[in-house]
Formats: sequence, structure tokens, C-alpha cells
Amino acid sequence: MSSSYEMVIGLEVHVELKTRSKIFCSCDTTFGQKPNTQTCPVCLGLPGSLPVLNEEVIHYGIKAGLATGCKIALKSKQDRKNYFYPDLAKAYQISQYDQPLCEHGKIVIHPGYDKTIGITRIHLEEDAGKLIHHPVEGTLIDYNRAGVPLIEIVSEPDISSALEAKLYLQKLRGIILYTGISDCKMNEGSFRVDVNLSVRKKGEKTLGTRTEMKNLNSFSSVAKAIENEYLRQIKVLETGGTITQETRKWDQEKNKSIAMRTKEDAHDYRYFPDPDLSPIVLSEQMIEGVQLSLPELPDTKVLRYIDTYKLSKEIAEIICIEPAHANYFEATVSCGADPVVTANLMTGEIFKQLDKIDDTLPPFTSEALSELVQLIERESINISIGKKVLQMMFSEATFPKELVEREQLYMIKDEVYLSHLVDQILDGSSKILEDYQSGKAKALQALIGQVMKETKGLADPGITEMLIKRKISK
Repeated sequence: MSSSYEMVIGLEVHVELKTRSKIFCSCDTTFGQKPNTQTCPVCLGLPGSLPVLNEEVIHYGIKAGLATGCKIALKSKQDRKNYFYPDLAKAYQISQYDQPLCEHGKIVIHPGYDKTIGITRIHLEEDAGKLIHHPVEGTLIDYNRAGVPLIEIVSEPDISSALEAKLYLQKLRGIILYTGISDCKMNEGSFRVDVNLSVRKKGEKTLGTRTEMKNLNSFSSVAKAIENEYLRQIKVLETGGTITQETRKWDQEKNKSIAMRTKEDAHDYRYFPDPDLSPIVLSEQMIEGVQLSLPELPDTKVLRYIDTYKLSKEIAEIICIEPAHANYFEATVSCGADPVVTANLMTGEIFKQLDKIDDTLPPFTSEALSELVQLIERESINISIGKKVLQMMFSEATFPKELVEREQLYMIKDEVYLSHLVDQILDGSSKILEDYQSGKAKALQALIGQVMKETKGLADPGITEMLIKRKISK
């Protein structure tokens, strides 16, 4: 039944900016400090305190806008968003309503084809405090996070699957990391995602009633929450019910979302311009200055990798998602490694091992990886042994050449030895020989595989293939 429905998704991403002080006061923004030690009358909203906008926050917001193709407003303002919640000391949040800093951007993702996801707006706002639920002491509040500067990046409802949502978030996070305005650590809450999702019959143009899901702290959680909510909404509609506009919390342990409260509309927040803050007025020269300070961004880097290093578009995209990966790749190539072999090892075995240890970079240097790649290039070892050596390098801080010598992993190129071994295998493989001579190409690979098995993968595959063909032809 779900095949007759389609999902419509818009994402709201809150990014904590990497400034030393908060958005409206001089309190420190360092993560993980003792609760309520980084506060002052301004971020606690005490009577008589006045906010002063941190100018660096504006520069960071402009960077995010330019990097995502947004138009930067020469004049914007800050508004009070009024609502009551325990982690909001003032009972209002300073945000931007009808005149945001950035509008009308886009990001291109590659789910097997190019798809453009529109960005409605990027606006500045302050973060709220953090509720800590204690089993004995009840709910506690840490206001260290209150007043930490945020940008909220709101997408158009252009996303139509969990995969597209994941690809969009990965691309967006990469762009923000390249700009250097945030560390985007999801586990520390500096890159937080809210999912707005509705369903409708395929072919319909009218949007359905949407729900908003919060508490999503990983890309896999986002994907699971989307699939779960999609099926939940369809089930409600198919049983004659109606979808309630509400905010839901994703429970990762139970793998389901739970209704928290009805979802407010904009007018419920009673927005009005903050009387204590002047409008943000920019000049074209200032925006141009920020533009010039931007680094090479992922899409440009991908084109350069395709042109300069002859990488495939798919491989280049994967490497360029994370700036740390791109920097590591370029450092390895600068040490003399072949770009294509390096890229294939990174996107294959290295990323697989990194997923296991949940880390961004391997525990060995780019010089060590370059040495391994050059061993493969010189055919001292084959690619299969290279992957085995890589696994060993994740376990011990030793250069690959030492590992190859210690474990005697150099490729066997001795034609006399390999010729004798091939003779033995051919003598015992009459059926495979018949298959090969009858035109079955896979039979040759089976014979090579037997030689590899006998030499524990160390036989030179080129020499082995040549010897087998020569002996069969005779």
C-alpha cells in the first residue's frame, strides 16, 4: 500500500557556530564544562541586561550563505520568538523571522543522478539551555549552552526519500566543515537535525499535514526516523484517521517516534522585532570580502580531482565530502603516491576500517599510506596484499615496508617456481582445462585462483596468467 504514497521532506538543521564567545555576551562557548559555569545576566535573561551582537557571528552566517549559493540580505533584523520552556530562561528566543540574513540557496546531491535541493533561508539565532533528566533529582537545567550562536538552515520540501535526506545532510555538513565556521559534531549537538515530513498520494500536488521529528543525533537515525514516520502516517490514513500537526521525538532504542506536543505555527510565537538590537546592515564590500575568504568548496574540488587526478566523479565525490579526507588524500599524493590507487584504497578498505573504529582519519600518516601505494605501484605487492597490510597498519604504528618484510609478503615473481606450481595445478584440473578450452573465460580465473591459494595470495597475477596460457596453448 505504501507504494501508492510519496513522502515530502523538508529539513531544518541547527549549526552551532565555532566562536569563542556567545552571540550576545562574552561568556565562553567551550563544550563540556561544569554546568552553569559559563553564564551571565545576559544569557540568563536577568532583568536590566542588554544584548550586544557578536560581529563574528554575522561573518560566519554570511560564509554559510555564500557557500550554499544564498543571496545575502543587505539589511536584516532580529526578532523575539516567544514561547515558554524551562531551558529558555527569558521565555523568548532571539531569532530572525521575516528578514533573515540569507535566502534562496541550493545544494546539489548525487543519488545516482544530480538533484538540486533548495535552501529557503539561513538565519541567525541563539541556542537554548539543555535539560538533563536525572533518575533521582528530576529534571535539571544547564544554561551553559544558552546564548551559544546558531545558524538555522531550512531546506525546501524537495527531498523525497531517506537516502536523499542523508545525502543532503552529508553534503551540507561537508560544506559547513570546509568553511570552518563549526565543528559539526552531532554527538555534541553542534549539528542538529529536525525532520518535517508529510505524505500524499502519488500525482497529488497539495502537501499533506506535516509532523516534525526531533532528537536525531546521527544520519542513520534520520534515515530510520523518516522510514518509520512515512509508514506510520500511511497506516493512519489507510485506517481512516487524520494526521495531527505535531512535534515527535525519535526514540533510538525503541526504533519509533513518540508524540511530544502539537506543532505550533509561526503566529503562535508572536514574533516582533527585538527592541534592544539594531537591524543588521551590510555593505557589498563586506560581503565580497567574506566571499574572498572562502576556501575551495566541495563541488569545485571534485571537478579539480576529476581533471587533475583523473578520478571518477563517484570516487571524487566520496573523498571530498569530508575536508579531512580530502586533505589526507592530497597529502598522500604529494608524497609521490598514485592518485587513483590512493583514492581506491581510501574509499574502500580505509573507510571500511574507519567505520569500525568510528573515527575520521586512520592512525597512520599520509607518508605511510604513500609508501604502501608505491609498493603496489612498483608491483612489490599486489592490491590484495596491500589491503591486508592496511588492516595491520590500523593495529600497529609501523610503516608498510617493515610489515611486508617482517611478514614476507613480497609478491612471488620467480617464473621457475611459479611454472612448476602451475604444472602441478594443471595436472589436477582436467575439468577446468576442458571448460577453458571450450570457451568458458571464468575457467582461467579459477586456475589463477588456485595458484593464489597455494601461494597465500603472493603469486604475481600477471606472470601466473601468462604461464597458464602458455602451457595450455602447448
